[in-house]
Amino acid sequence: MNVERSELLAGVGHDALWALIEGRHGDPFSILGPHESGGMTIVRVYLPGAEGVDLIEAASGRVVTPFSIAHPSGLFAAATGSRTPYRLRIKWPDGEQITEDPYSFGLLLGELDLHLISEGTHYSLSRTLGAVEMSVDGVAGVRFAVWAPNARRVSVVGDFNAWDGRRNPMRLRQSAGVWELFVPRLAPGERYKFEIVDAHGNCLPQKADPVARASEAAPSTASIVASSTRFRWTDDNWMKGRSRQERLEGPISVYEVHAGSWLRENGGRSLDWAELSQRLVPYVREMGFTHIELLPIMEHPFGGSWGYQPLGLFAPTGRYGTPEDLAYFVDRCHGAGIGVILDWVPAHFPTDVWGLARFDGTALYEHEDPREGFHRDWNTLIYNLGRNEVKGFLIASALEWLERYHIDGLRVDAVASMLYRDYSRNEGEWIPNRYGGRENLEAVEFFKHLNSIVHERCPHAMTIAEESTAWPGVTKPPEEGGLGFDIKWNMGWMHDSLSYIEKDPVYRSYHHGTMTFGMIYAYSERFILPISHDEVVYGKGSLLGKMPGDEWQKFANLRSYLAFMWGHPGKKLMFMGGEIAQPGEWNHDASVSWDVLDLPAHAGIQRLVKDLNGFYKDEPAMQFGDFHHQGFEWAAADDAVNSVLGMLRYAPDRSSSVLVLSNFTPVPRYGYRIGVPQGGVWVERVTTDAREYGGSGLVNGAVSSEPAPAHGRPHSLSLTLPPLATVFLKSP
Repeated sequence: MNVERSELLAGVGHDALWALIEGRHGDPFSILGPHESGGMTIVRVYLPGAEGVDLIEAASGRVVTPFSIAHPSGLFAAATGSRTPYRLRIKWPDGEQITEDPYSFGLLLGELDLHLISEGTHYSLSRTLGAVEMSVDGVAGVRFAVWAPNARRVSVVGDFNAWDGRRNPMRLRQSAGVWELFVPRLAPGERYKFEIVDAHGNCLPQKADPVARASEAAPSTASIVASSTRFRWTDDNWMKGRSRQERLEGPISVYEVHAGSWLRENGGRSLDWAELSQRLVPYVREMGFTHIELLPIMEHPFGGSWGYQPLGLFAPTGRYGTPEDLAYFVDRCHGAGIGVILDWVPAHFPTDVWGLARFDGTALYEHEDPREGFHRDWNTLIYNLGRNEVKGFLIASALEWLERYHIDGLRVDAVASMLYRDYSRNEGEWIPNRYGGRENLEAVEFFKHLNSIVHERCPHAMTIAEESTAWPGVTKPPEEGGLGFDIKWNMGWMHDSLSYIEKDPVYRSYHHGTMTFGMIYAYSERFILPISHDEVVYGKGSLLGKMPGDEWQKFANLRSYLAFMWGHPGKKLMFMGGEIAQPGEWNHDASVSWDVLDLPAHAGIQRLVKDLNGFYKDEPAMQFGDFHHQGFEWAAADDAVNSVLGMLRYAPDRSSSVLVLSNFTPVPRYGYRIGVPQGGVWVERVTTDAREYGGSGLVNGAVSSEPAPAHGRPHSLSLTLPPLATVFLKSP
């Protein structure tokens, strides 16, 4: 069909044409694709670098008409009287491509999707934004969508279009500020980014997809189209087993792991998820831990941040394999009876130009004012929780891990930094809330909403707060004025107990209250006792290195301290390497020092931790008092002279009890009398001075009570307290 060039460009103004050519046009569908004009269908395509284009019939492959060059920059146009579906046959310098026209498809996202995105309540965001493998009108491809309301133009770029932002500009859905485009014949595995022109016409550095479900491993930065095929889970029994409340009431002993440095092989290579499934999972099961907690595995550019500066809140890091590999790892954990907790970081994000920073040329995810939007401690940007879309983005991220990957809990990092507007800021360097206070009201509401949604949609999952202040009600339900977390890290107990155990025993009697103070507030929240990665880096030394005395005393102190921790109310958390008394600090570029297990003292610590976990899991009396004050009493809290502490742990019906006694001096105590709640034979179940743990072998065995009142109780035991040791005795 012979058509004049003017007819091929009918309705396309000069300015609009140049805006398209220069990559500034915000509505490419108004020019490209099929358009009705004078009884004809005019099809326009913009393909810089193409040598020619044919319009072919989709059903038969018959050439309908060749395209004419409408503009030498790469704009082609053709006229046809046919309205049947068509394809493009594009001649490139290096070959030929046959594909459907991306600009022949209609609107992609529904109005409800757009409304929910704007409201911040679209909780399945990764199925709407980002790159979604799908079919449209029977054509397979990938739908791309990204929130960038202040951009003038957004294009999707990748290997499929030579990373040329002129080739695939997207359509703006004005109501939500979302740009969309369906690119036919793409498949999972494609690399891509977004090229954005800001409101002033500046082309920004190409941006990774904020909602990508897969990413290149660092140092590469492209997003990857993830498969939409659902993983074949085998953990139905686990997921439908005990409720979250039942799991909270039971034993929780967490093994905190940095996946990249738990074990390295072959010249320092980190294990991948499949290898961790084969090595880490059986180890954790053998050691008796109930959960693995992974330092952040969301995609992050700088490995030295340990994952705490993430940019891919929906994408597992490519360092250890594919998203499917991560799902396999979680499935294997559940098959072994082990829960999986992920560190999750909604507090801040790094400033890398290809990330979220000034994403569309404006402070979109962060605050414009650095007094609200910049963390000087970490050189990171703070999420603007006053924006619905940002809150929705973060909550959808949390749900992505819990729902798609069957994660059992999220440990939320740096909660205190979010709750206080003056966190780590001097006077005049922060902006008060609307009432003139320092509380971040938006963060408070965010946490309440987050926890409510998580508990409603994911009844299997728990949320854990790393909150280092005395903010009230962190683990109270939102309807009672709390933040709604299930558990809070007890940072106060951790600091107090470590400061005590680091002291030479000769001085400990003067600091006795440090070890008892935690029980004053122990039931104000539901606590976990964390000996985490933060305590064994940056010159703080290893756990073993913190202990005073000669070599024997160091190991004895550590054994006694760990048993005191397991005897103390609160769930348990230990960072990898602590269970074998690793001599040096944690190094994220190296492996845990597994070779020390050839030495009896280190192997003894490992065996002790395993036995403590076993006793904790088997004894209801060791669990009930974690969250319920009726399950705990001090057996001896005031013996500062001897640096002895005694705790009684009770089962819910008081049918059994456990006496925990710690002697924090190197002096054995013979004939030490301690009151107990009932008479009979008390059996020593654990003593850290046992020879199999590396101790001196002072043991009590089975001890009969005497009708001699002590400590306000009608019966008492006369015990031997070994030096620098903790002992557990079970009631008759």
